[in-house]
Amino acid sequence: MSAHCMLTGATPGFGNSASHSRRRTSRRFDRNVRRKRCWLPSEGRRVRLRLSAKGIKTVDAIGAEAAVAAVAAVARIRARGVRV
Repeated sequence: MSAHCMLTGATPGFGNSASHSRRRTSRRFDRNVRRKRCWLPSEGRRVRLRLSAKGIKTVDAIGAEAAVAAVAAVARIRARGVRV
């Protein structure tokens, strides 16, 4: 699973690990991405979304129906060309 949020578009960050001797090595900061199933009343089916923690909170705040069925989640995702 890629660390990419379908709703917010959050992608991994990159940086350096610093050891005790302060020697630097490259590392990757992955997003907290989880699969979340949401009911899509307009299509009469569930959709599975890969959302970051912030994306899940956004869906909870504006409501699953508003986020998924209305314009918020699916329209943004489909506008990017991702199949849901």
